[in-house]
Amino acid sequence: RGIRATEAGALLVERFRHWQADQADTVAKLRELQGLKRGHVDIVLGEGFVSDLMSGPLGRFWQRHPDLTMAFDLAGTSEVVNAVAGDRYHIGLVFNPGADPRISIATASRQPLCAIVPPDHVLARLARPLRLRELADHPLGLMHPSYGTRQIVAMAEAAERIALSPKLTTSSINVLRHFVKSGLGLTLLPAFSIAADLADGSLAALPIDSRLLASSEACVITRRGRELPHAAAQLLRFLSGQMRAFGGDAAERKTKTRAAGR
Repeated sequence: RGIRATEAGALLVERFRHWQADQADTVAKLRELQGLKRGHVDIVLGEGFVSDLMSGPLGRFWQRHPDLTMAFDLAGTSEVVNAVAGDRYHIGLVFNPGADPRISIATASRQPLCAIVPPDHVLARLARPLRLRELADHPLGLMHPSYGTRQIVAMAEAAERIALSPKLTTSSINVLRHFVKSGLGLTLLPAFSIAADLADGSLAALPIDSRLLASSEACVITRRGRELPHAAAQLLRFLSGQMRAFGGDAAERKTKTRAAGR
């Protein structure tokens, strides 16, 4: 109600939260040493990872570890980073997180932003990478500014000195999918987030000639310095190797842990 912690109080709260997380992780490891196979993992992720995660990787993991329970929550890029850094979740799946010394990136894969259009769209007939300024002539649907896709689009706009004016702004990739499928306009998303639509031919993903849009990444993040319990560590490794979002070329993947402030 308007009362804010002092700098010392804020530091104490942060230390206490880290202590709570470390205590919970230690208890989980002790139970594993005692032969208990049950475990629980809290994951926070962007909506674009849901289809990829549910299409096979999660089921295969549960076949191996049937007694493991999980909790999934959806959030925007900034919220995912803050939630993982605050120890509210073991693992975060996030698109193009900004530099943040509080988190570490366990796995990253290059996932360029593409123009998502109906397969018979006029731009799909060009048979070449699109220029960003060409999209300004078409109705656009984009994510809210708190999402990594919109943040990197804003950077590309500034670099090319253009301004895209979205007809629709939303926090839902599903809304953008239907926006495009209904012929109302196009959007900008990584191809893995609409993999099912690409597979059935209902949408097309067109490359864009933009260094910034081509450099975006899908990332698995954890809190920097946190030693995950066995169940969470196993899930992290499994998803990093099984999900489409992290199945890019070996030259583009970074599988060693590194600070997000790279």
